[in-house]
Parts: sequence; structure tokens; C-alpha cells
Amino acid sequence: MSTAQLVVQHLPYLRRYARALTGSQVAGDAYVAATLETLVNEPETLGRSANVKADLFRVFTRIWNSLSVNGQSDQVQHDLPAEVRLGQITPLPRQAFLLSCLEGFSEEDAATILGVDVSEVRDLVDEAGRELAADMATEILIIEDEPLIAMDLEALVEGLGHNVTGVARTRTEAIKLAEGRRPGLILADIQLADGSSGLDAVNDLLKTFEVPVIFITAYPERFLTGERPEPAFLIAKPFQPANVSAVISQALFFQQSARRREAKATV
Repeated sequence: MSTAQLVVQHLPYLRRYARALTGSQVAGDAYVAATLETLVNEPETLGRSANVKADLFRVFTRIWNSLSVNGQSDQVQHDLPAEVRLGQITPLPRQAFLLSCLEGFSEEDAATILGVDVSEVRDLVDEAGRELAADMATEILIIEDEPLIAMDLEALVEGLGHNVTGVARTRTEAIKLAEGRRPGLILADIQLADGSSGLDAVNDLLKTFEVPVIFITAYPERFLTGERPEPAFLIAKPFQPANVSAVISQALFFQQSARRREAKATV
């Protein structure tokens, strides 16, 4: 397989990482496009190691960290609610956390991507874990038709300190549950029991209220093509609990960040 083919193979996962890091399909895809332009102009940046995926993420990281605004965080104010303090976590620990927990890179590969040593990666992941463990409880609606997976998600969500408003197996059940108790976050499968779509269910819900959504699917590559509006937060089945934890934290982080920006804009 050629280098170009290998890059194409890993692009869906770079898009996922970029969107989780930026909280936006548009912004994430823009950074991915800049990464591809760099590879065209500097083809020697690939092939420095035997891991093309790690090289690809390293080039992306170089571009991301070259912008000073991406390295800034607000001054920490410990008297604020924990879910607001989440927005003050420094970006480098978030990158290390996502590379390790969402993308599944080894400590060695994450160190190469970030340009640090392995011990620093461990420290960064630990730092992110401590800060993300702050109390940011919310109400979560689970849309999942497979009972065992739904039970695993419910246990995981409750273990993180959140409350489950209900588990829906179909689009109709999801709408009914949300009408009775509005969630603060949604975890949604894409293909549901009665043949209905989790995407359609979420679109129906978002017509009446705004909430962060995390989609879970066995076929993430179908929704990471960049050809249409796509989920900003996407988890592949079978999932690792740490991946779900990381993405929930990121989704709540960007929700709180957006609210703070809106509040500042209205002052």
C-alpha cells in the first residue's frame, strides 16, 4: 500500500480527533485540510517512523500548536462551578488525553506526536484526568437498541456521576423520553431497533432544545467523509469505557465554552 493510500486510510480518525479537539466539524476539517496541504508541500514529513498514522497526527499537531490561541486557557478560578472550570483546562493535557483515550495511541506514539517524552505524556494524561474528574454532573439520555450495550453505557455514565434520564430503543421512544425530562447530553446509536435512525431522532430533538450529542456506531467511517454535515463527536463500536469518558468530557467542555462566549458577547 502506498503512503498516499495509508494517509487516506487514517483520515477518518484524524477528522474525529480534530473535531473532538475543536468541538466543530468545520474547524476540525479545516485543520485536517491544512495538514494535507502541508503533506503535499513537505512530503518528507511522512515516513520518519514506521507508523504513518502517528506521523500524520504529528503533522496535524505541529499545525495546531503553531497557533498561539490554541495554547491559551483562561486563568483558573476555583470558586467557579466545576463544569465551568472544565473550560479552563490547558490544551496540551487535553491533547494527550484524547490521543491516548480516544484514538488509542500508545504512550510512545503519543509522545512522538506531541514532541515530549513518555513520562510527560503520563503526567499530562494524569493532569487531564484529575481536572476532568471534577463534578460536572448532568442528565444524559441514552438512545441504544442493544440491551447489553445500553446497560454498559448506563453503568459508565452513572459511574462518572451523571444521571440517566432514560434509555430509548427507537426514535419514538427517544422523543417521548426527552419530552418528559430534558437531558443535558445525548448518547445515541445511529441504527435503532425498529429500523429508525438515531440521527433522525436527534434532529427531531434539536428542533426544540440545544444539547451536545455523541453518536455511537459500528461504522464510523461512513460518517467521517467530510462530504456532508456530520457528527462532531463520534465513538466507534466496540468502544472502550475510557473513550466514552473522554468524549463526554470534551462534549461538555465545548458546551460550557460556547455558553461562556455567548454570555461575554451579550455583555
